[in-house]
Amino acid sequence: MRKLILSAVLLALAGVVTGAARSTAPVVDLTGTWAFIVDLEAGGHGEPTFVFKQEKEVLTGSYDGPLGKHQVTGTVKDNKAVFGFDFPIEDVKHKATYTGTIEDATKMSGTLEISEGPKGKWTATRK
Repeated sequence: MRKLILSAVLLALAGVVTGAARSTAPVVDLTGTWAFIVDLEAGGHGEPTFVFKQEKEVLTGSYDGPLGKHQVTGTVKDNKAVFGFDFPIEDVKHKATYTGTIEDATKMSGTLEISEGPKGKWTATRK
């Protein structure tokens, strides 16, 4: 009987530890100004600036770069971030989506997809 109770307690503790390891809290708060370097597969290059405000998993902010100035929305979960903005080209609405990995408090990198447009890779450092 003692072995059964001890086994049940150990299993319960293992579940608590496993649940804590799966926390959805972001590893790093992205709030602040970030300098990006974007290289498009088609050969283009840009150096936009993003200013982020993060509240839990919600990311908001602004983009200032080759596509103009735009409001940014996105999400952060663990060490992954997805954010972007809508922008017009000749009265056609497009969306830029940045998907990345937060490497540490000052660096992240990832990919860029523009609807009906080029794809690329980016790196960013906190200013």
